[in-house]
Amino acid sequence: HAVPAARLSRRKLVTMQAVPPSTAQVWDWLAEVPDPEIPVVSVTDLGIIRDVRWQDGTLVVAVTPTYSGCPATAFIDLAIETSLRARGVEHVRLERRLSPPWTTDWVTPEGREKLRAYGIAPPPKGAGKRSLFAVDDDVACPRCGTANAPDARFCRQCGAGLTPAACTAWPGGTGP
Repeated sequence: HAVPAARLSRRKLVTMQAVPPSTAQVWDWLAEVPDPEIPVVSVTDLGIIRDVRWQDGTLVVAVTPTYSGCPATAFIDLAIETSLRARGVEHVRLERRLSPPWTTDWVTPEGREKLRAYGIAPPPKGAGKRSLFAVDDDVACPRCGTANAPDARFCRQCGAGLTPAACTAWPGGTGP
């Protein structure tokens, strides 16, 4: 039953302001945002999220794309904003950080394991961007564990793709 307006208290109403989520909570949420090209890894697994902070009531998320012309950047930005707004964060600003440039060294150990389990040979630490185009001989095939030559695109043992360009046939790989 509605209370007639004449009977409402004349006391001031106290409004509760929602406490913004902690940056740790935001990092956890971002860990659920998948990379649009390799959806088994998140944007945090890839190491492209460089900073999360509150600034004057706005959540600022710094993102470093895997390369400056990455076509997935707009999709990643949209996915980040959508995820945060769905959790009640109204004021979001994304910063693009191009310096220092992203390196495969920023992929987390969890991200490396997810890549391996998905069938992509994760780049070794210290490999830098060259690992996107060739595999070092100390990188094992994600499927069978065989070590391969530095310029191999496919595993000599099982035929699995060893570079992103060669992975069009996996899971299973068909060899050259």
